[in-house]
Amino acid sequence: MTDAVAIAVLCIAVAGMAAQWLAWKIRLPAIVLLFVVGLVFGPALHVLQPARDFGPALPALVGLAVAIVVFEGGLGLDFRELRTAGEGVLRLTTFALPVSFALATLAARLLTGMGWGSAALYGAITVVTGPTVILPMLRQTRLNRRSASFLKWEAIVNDPIGAILSAIVLSVLVAEGRAGRSLPVELVSGLAVAIVLGIGAALLVRLLFIRDQMPEVLKTPVLLALALGVYAVSNVFMDEAGLAAATIFGMSLANLRIPGLAELARFKEALVVLLVSALFVVLTASLQRSVFSHVSWPLLLLTLAMLFVVRPLSIFLATLGTGLTWQERVMSGWIAPRGIVAAAVAGIASTQLMGAHVQGAELVMPAVFALIAATMVLHGFTAAPLARRLGLTLGDAPGLAILGASPWSTDMATTLSQAGVSVLLIDTFPGALDGARKRNLPVLQVEILSEHGAEELANQRVDYLFAATQNDVYNSMVCIRLAPELGRRRVFQLAPGDGEIDNWIGLSREWRGEAVGDPPLDFVTFRHHYRQGWRFSITELEEAEGKAGPEGAVTLAIIRPGGGLVFTSAEENAGNPGAGDKVLIFAPPLAGEDEAR
Repeated sequence: MTDAVAIAVLCIAVAGMAAQWLAWKIRLPAIVLLFVVGLVFGPALHVLQPARDFGPALPALVGLAVAIVVFEGGLGLDFRELRTAGEGVLRLTTFALPVSFALATLAARLLTGMGWGSAALYGAITVVTGPTVILPMLRQTRLNRRSASFLKWEAIVNDPIGAILSAIVLSVLVAEGRAGRSLPVELVSGLAVAIVLGIGAALLVRLLFIRDQMPEVLKTPVLLALALGVYAVSNVFMDEAGLAAATIFGMSLANLRIPGLAELARFKEALVVLLVSALFVVLTASLQRSVFSHVSWPLLLLTLAMLFVVRPLSIFLATLGTGLTWQERVMSGWIAPRGIVAAAVAGIASTQLMGAHVQGAELVMPAVFALIAATMVLHGFTAAPLARRLGLTLGDAPGLAILGASPWSTDMATTLSQAGVSVLLIDTFPGALDGARKRNLPVLQVEILSEHGAEELANQRVDYLFAATQNDVYNSMVCIRLAPELGRRRVFQLAPGDGEIDNWIGLSREWRGEAVGDPPLDFVTFRHHYRQGWRFSITELEEAEGKAGPEGAVTLAIIRPGGGLVFTSAEENAGNPGAGDKVLIFAPPLAGEDEAR
């Protein structure tokens, strides 16, 4: 490995992931920091020059990485969401796209003086709203499921369509460079191959997995290899048809109900985070300083028009007569960040366009990157506040789900709710939730490990889980299931009934949540103490590490001033309560109270 390549890998991988971590820590949109990293190491310092470091293989490497990204995005397109989102999704992925294309083309022509060909290419590139930006933004914003479905489906479905539309426009403009093949034939054959390969590969995977003809160690590599394969073969028939094939492959897998696919999807999601980081750094670092010299008032006016006229008007026209609320229409009309596909297509297409000497071709790349930068910054910083203002979020306060409704857990939920904690009590039996309903506590009657349970839980604001059923193994299973989504330090459960934690078969720390209490308390202990008159209460500490509750009281959780919730545990260092913290305690009755009983 040459020094240049080693430095490039360092900048792309290490700096990219450092930006991701910092964005998570300070709660900023990660894409914004990745954009800054690319600009600093690329145009500013010239430390990273992807075209020099990776040579002519760079476009192919970018294309393969984008294929994996859209494949993983396709895995999240479950048709059951269409029942929730309704006609709005169809309108955003069909009618809104041609309207946006026409308006963007017209705006580029009138405001910048581009030729109609260059303006049409700009319009085609900018119809996409990248899933590489939308999906992390949705996780951070915590939109309700219906509103999130609109933006997610639009981004993932429109991404390959926009790339194909750009390829068609480019083919028309540089027709003499095409090997004599008619455009309609190329379009039909490319899309047909993409559909056949995408669905066919998914059916092959289902057959192999269900018949146990694929070892576990090969499942993820085979999925990734097939995604790259359908991408490469489809691109032979038509440029950018590979993105459609990879998306269709992922979407088909998501709807074939293949057992075990969820576990594989988690690995691919982690891989996509790394790829997205690398792609944004690479594409931003690839910008030449000459591109910035083309940024002018006409391009800035075009960017403003795209933000405040083209996108809102497209959504308004596309959603007329639908069941979308005005809040959902406002949110969809504002949030439309462009991402990896727009940047990659702009870099390749504008170069070919300039080679064909099309009027205004030199303005396409700076115009597209101006829109990418503007939407990433503006939409990244305003998505969450706007969603809260429109009432489209799942709530601002961190939420706790308590699994298992018993008299003592219902009392615990009531106490936490009165202290300002958002609590959801979950049980499969309706009678167990009657007490919570009488106290006006939010409840969910569902089997949390079922597909229906996962869908219902996705509609709730849940950041922490406390599994408090009588079944220790079931508690562990639920913690294992939700740990990848909530975080391993945010899933808790009762201690095993025999008191032996790490020695209890099936409850090693890798296969369960943290045991609550110091010492850990099991279900029988909680029930016995509760019947003896022990009760839950909230105490606010006035000084750091102050004593909470009477003698013998058990501290169960710390409620931080910012809303964070930390259950105490003998296994992990959860931190000591400090001044201003509220503490949930489980305490025996005082002597007078005990006698009164």
